Amino acid sequence: MTASHTRADAEAGPSGTRPDAEAGPPGARARAVLGLLARRLRLPNQPLVRHLILFVLGAGLFYVLTVNVGAYNDYQIGEIAVYAIVLGGLSVLTGLNGQFSLGHGAFMAIGAYTLALLQLHADVGLVGELVIAAVIAAAAGAVVGVPAARLSPPYLAGVTLMLALGLPQLSAQYGSVFGGEQGLTTTPPAAPGSLSPERWLAWIQLFCALVVLVLLANLVRSRFGRAFRAVRDDEVAAAVSGIHVARTKVLAFAVSAGCAGLGGALLVLSTGVVNVGEFPLSLSIGLLAAMVFGGAGSLVGVWWGAVALVYMPTWSTSLSQHLSLGTSAAAYLSDAFFGVVLVIAMLVSPAGVQGGIRRIGQLLWSGGGVAGLGGPGGGVATDRMDQETKERSRP
Repeated sequence: MTASHTRADAEAGPSGTRPDAEAGPPGARARAVLGLLARRLRLPNQPLVRHLILFVLGAGLFYVLTVNVGAYNDYQIGEIAVYAIVLGGLSVLTGLNGQFSLGHGAFMAIGAYTLALLQLHADVGLVGELVIAAVIAAAAGAVVGVPAARLSPPYLAGVTLMLALGLPQLSAQYGSVFGGEQGLTTTPPAAPGSLSPERWLAWIQLFCALVVLVLLANLVRSRFGRAFRAVRDDEVAAAVSGIHVARTKVLAFAVSAGCAGLGGALLVLSTGVVNVGEFPLSLSIGLLAAMVFGGAGSLVGVWWGAVALVYMPTWSTSLSQHLSLGTSAAAYLSDAFFGVVLVIAMLVSPAGVQGGIRRIGQLLWSGGGVAGLGGPGGGVATDRMDQETKERSRP
């Protein structure tokens, strides 16, 4: 018998198995392996590099998704991307900066009418139209944000509510410019080769959504994002620390309005027409509800809110047909259904869908002792992290 076999037999327990295979509770070894893989696959700490990696992964995922569905599904995926842009800006405004807005439907209308007017009277190309639409909407947001910076949240919500009610009606007042009740038509970009127009437009919308979310994620990680959070938590303390509170609020409002304007411009490329009926008050309220549903302040949660905005009307229509409801009842069922789902989601997870997913992940992570967060088998990793922290803190 060799020395290696003797050593293995000595280490084996009474049953002939190695002790580390039975140590800890059931599944501890599997969780430890998962923890090791998670540490090996950890994204870089540099925000821009990490966000670019997520951009590439998201683009690949959406490409695979769009090429395996039909034209109508491509249209819906494009709508999800559009609402993700709008909800991303609203999440920065409300979740990070603490300002409430019930008027983002109006900023979407500004971007939509800007694109339609540019297509009618100018030739600046699709990129130029989208950029100008976002800039004009951001400028309108800055104008609204200047007086809004001095208002408390309830009064700010009232001001933006009046904006959502009044601004779209300007198209009826100035019908010669904005097309009146009929509105203005838009032309979607021509698809290259044999690619379907719906898929090409969905790719454009998804690309814009990923770019905007990467930019917002970097903004959140910058000093501006830290200023947003400081003003949200305590305006007096933020002012004492040297942050210009009013300027920070206006900047957050401008960024959020610019995202809404870009989303509105991309949306009317899908619908082909822009009029008053495209941006009702219910849209502004639905955007705020969808942002809360996905998770206020979470740029990943905006996708959950966007999915709810796009598919909730479809689900409610199917439900009304199943229940044999009348046409008048079915027209309001979508909003009622969305409200019920939102209430249930808030009861289950007050931090939204993404907050609930994050909480479940933290519980599984800590419960399994992965990475040494206090669970069984995690003491060695904890001691190692503590030692590394002490070494970094030494002069």
